[in-house]
Amino acid sequence: MSSKYKVGEEAIAHFVTFSIVGWVDVFSRECYKEIVIKSLQYCQEHKGLKLHAWVIMTNHVHLIVSSDTNKIENLVRDIKKYSSKQIIAAIQESKTESRKEWMLNLFSYAGKNNANNTNFQFWKQDYHPIELNSATKTKERLDYLHENPVKSGLVWEPWHYKYSSAIDYYTNEHGLLKIEHL
Repeated sequence: MSSKYKVGEEAIAHFVTFSIVGWVDVFSRECYKEIVIKSLQYCQEHKGLKLHAWVIMTNHVHLIVSSDTNKIENLVRDIKKYSSKQIIAAIQESKTESRKEWMLNLFSYAGKNNANNTNFQFWKQDYHPIELNSATKTKERLDYLHENPVKSGLVWEPWHYKYSSAIDYYTNEHGLLKIEHL
């Protein structure tokens, strides 16, 4: 990870973002978002991921995460590795994906031009971890994450977006993933 962004203390919550190469709107399809959900659930149940907040947008994911037992960089690596393989396979096997050829060509081109990949590259290499070491920084990132679907015009209110933890923060209801409030 050659970036100015570095993971700080693992037990402190970090805001991370990972994006799809070419900013392809893969997550405009629910079936692909569900793969990311499964990957996050697995890491929560088996790898010590503490998920504090999350949102899956059409071409990127924002998370606020921490861990007492695993490095954040390893958790992000595992989430991205599993989800990319599963999503590529789902695209390849799809009989209804109208963007199939275009997406696979783009992911193949990106993969061939990156020494870290052999066939396809789905996610961009970086994930920009930002340590949330103050109440102000935490609130800013939490608000930004939950307001993202509103600013993108997907919903009127943050808690209306299904693929987000906003419902857990703004209402007494629970969303798709178990979270640990900040």
